[in-house]
Amino acid sequence: MNETTLTCMEDLYRKVDADVGDLERSHGSRLQCRPGCASCCVDNITVWEVEASFIRHHCREVLSTAPHPVGKCAFLDSCGNCRIYRWRPYVCRTQGLPLHWTEENENGTVVAYRDICPVNDPGQPVETLPEDDCWKIGPVEENLAAFQCESGDGKMKRVGLRELFGSYDSGTLS
Repeated sequence: MNETTLTCMEDLYRKVDADVGDLERSHGSRLQCRPGCASCCVDNITVWEVEASFIRHHCREVLSTAPHPVGKCAFLDSCGNCRIYRWRPYVCRTQGLPLHWTEENENGTVVAYRDICPVNDPGQPVETLPEDDCWKIGPVEENLAAFQCESGDGKMKRVGLRELFGSYDSGTLS
């Protein structure tokens, strides 16, 4: 990973963390995510290749160990805590928050959607939350896609988190 991309990723994650912190404060006790809560930490989560490279760059030691058993995220420890929390990917930084996104349906009408982790569902119905009280899916994903295009071969490749453990052989990049 080149230094420019590394710096851009670190800056993006700092901005995401700041925005997430604002939402966490506004939702107060509704958010039940704590160390050891791994409800959202499942297998089959994928990240952009640029994020996978970021994890490879910062987490060589973890990647040289055995992954968590299949069924939960490969990066969990035996207590359900994230072993790469400081370097976790974007999707993990926003898990649990009320989410907002829009999609165009078959009629060409734009429809707004909301969702939240079931652990954090009690409280005001997520469908009635103002848009600004939700994490907006789209803008950060666009930035990550741009970083992916700039740093790779232009392909929009995604990588399963568990696959990262196959990237190392005795602690060295293969």
